[in-house]
Amino acid sequence: MRIVVAEDLYLLRDGMVRLIEACGHQVVATAATGPETLDALRTWRPDVSVIDVRMPPNQSDEGLRAALAARGEMPGLPVLILSQHVEQLYARELLADGSGGVGYLLKESVFDAEQFIGALERVAAGGTAMDPAVIAKLLSNSSPTRGLGRLTEREYSVLGLMAEGLSNRAIGRRLFLSESAVSKYTTSMFGKLGIADNDDSNRRVRAVLTYLNKPENS
Repeated sequence: MRIVVAEDLYLLRDGMVRLIEACGHQVVATAATGPETLDALRTWRPDVSVIDVRMPPNQSDEGLRAALAARGEMPGLPVLILSQHVEQLYARELLADGSGGVGYLLKESVFDAEQFIGALERVAAGGTAMDPAVIAKLLSNSSPTRGLGRLTEREYSVLGLMAEGLSNRAIGRRLFLSESAVSKYTTSMFGKLGIADNDDSNRRVRAVLTYLNKPENS
């Protein structure tokens, strides 16, 4: 994969670059500010980028703004956002366009090489990779009127793990279920959430993005 790494802290940025390249991927550009990040995304159109939320010049949400601007110009551009803390607003803004290829991890996840690289690969493939802490926050504040209230406890658990980006097989291992059982739960869940039962391979992404990540007053 061709990857852009945007992080203003040199040691963390250098560490991510080394980790990514050690796993056989190519870092085509790095950035340390919001404007540099947007320029890099426009220039390289990477397979995926990993971007810190808070970057110079103002240390507010320049990284996120650069990612949103780039996705506005290049719909579906895969981006994985890193944040020091769970910020529900950031997650919702990132996911608001309803497209796949997005992720939101806490920075501490970078220290788990397998989890971090796995998240990059899922996002690059057009899926989602959400930190469990972020998912928990989104689910806890979701409105039952959006369909979540009709889900059983098991379906609710499956949806949360699906949002993290796990496959049916991985969900089954986590919940001690067979893959066929997970498939039945997802089919039922899609029906309750109004996601059409067709050959659309993005049903999983649409279930997560549409029903978990809209503002409550939508």
